[in-house]
This record gives sequence, C-alpha cells and structure tokens, in this order.
Amino acid sequence: MEILEFSSRIGMAALAGLIIGMEREMKGKSAGLKTNALVAIGSAVFVLLSLEFRGEDYVDTSRVIGQIVTGIGFIGAGTIIQRGGNVSGLTTAATIWCSAGAGCLAAMDMYKELIIVGIFILVINFVFSYLAKKFNWETQRKDDDGKV
Repeated sequence: MEILEFSSRIGMAALAGLIIGMEREMKGKSAGLKTNALVAIGSAVFVLLSLEFRGEDYVDTSRVIGQIVTGIGFIGAGTIIQRGGNVSGLTTAATIWCSAGAGCLAAMDMYKELIIVGIFILVINFVFSYLAKKFNWETQRKDDDGKV
C-alpha cells in the first residue's frame, strides 16, 4: 500500500473518531474526542496491517476484525460503572464500539458507508439525548419491585 493511501485511510478513521467523540466530549464523558479517535485509528491500523497479508496461505484477514470487536469490548466494559441499581457508561461504551467499526470502514476504503454510519451515530447520540432531556424520559432501570 502506498503511503498516501495509508495516510488517507488513517486520516479518515481519525476524523470519524473525532466527530463521533464530539458529543461524548461535550457532555464531559471520560471517553471523548481523543479516545474515539484513537480507537478508530487503532482499528484502521490493524485492518490495514491484515490486508497486507491478503492472499497468503492460511491467512484470513477478516479474523482481525473479529478480534477488534472482542478487544474493544474490554475497553468499553471499562467505561461502564454500576453503583447500586444504577448503571452508567453504556452509551459511551457503545460509542467506542461504533468508533472501532468506523475505523474498520475507513481502512477498507468504504467512505460512503463511513459517512452513513457517522451520521447515524451522531443523530442517535445528539437527538435522542435531547429528546430524553426534553421529555424527561427515565434513564434509570427499575427492578421488579419498582425500586431504582
């Protein structure tokens, strides 16, 4: 792969991660701009590295994407906090997971798909957060006895 192509794919991953992390950063969450950008870049790097072995004997480049999904699960789990019956950090964890997917799309040169995914992530994080505040949707789960 030429350095310009590599750079453009990594750059698109970084940009996607920054844009995705914008909403988390604006809300002061622990995983914001930098975290989402680095997750997207890291995912793209691993995918691009695996693509260098495409066509070799006993090589399945798609397995790298599966390992990214697993690895990001551990990072996302670190953002989830449970205090009593309250759980927080689920949206941040899901956003990190989406940033990894965005990085994979950028690495695969799937820029149209990356834009669509980015728009969906932003709409979900911004619009539904706004709607939840506007309509006072309950964000805490209650157990079977109605206790929080």
